[in-house]
Amino acid sequence: MNDGLVLRTSIAIKYFRKANGFSQEKLAEKASLDRTYISGIERGKRNITLDSLDKIITALGVDQQTFFNYVMQEAVDGISDK
Repeated sequence: MNDGLVLRTSIAIKYFRKANGFSQEKLAEKASLDRTYISGIERGKRNITLDSLDKIITALGVDQQTFFNYVMQEAVDGISDK
């Protein structure tokens, strides 16, 4: 698995999804995406598009600055599965 931006982004999506109490299915529904796509993103197996990332961030109810601050904090703190 990639330990760069792809992994940090996948960790952030999973973190905010769980913080909202969403299943992958619920997030997929809210973002108008397929659940298997969300799963692949969270596992770092799918290369997410910016359009899909925007849909996911919106569905999570997180502003972009908060989301990307979390992504960048993962870079500083090191990769951890949250």
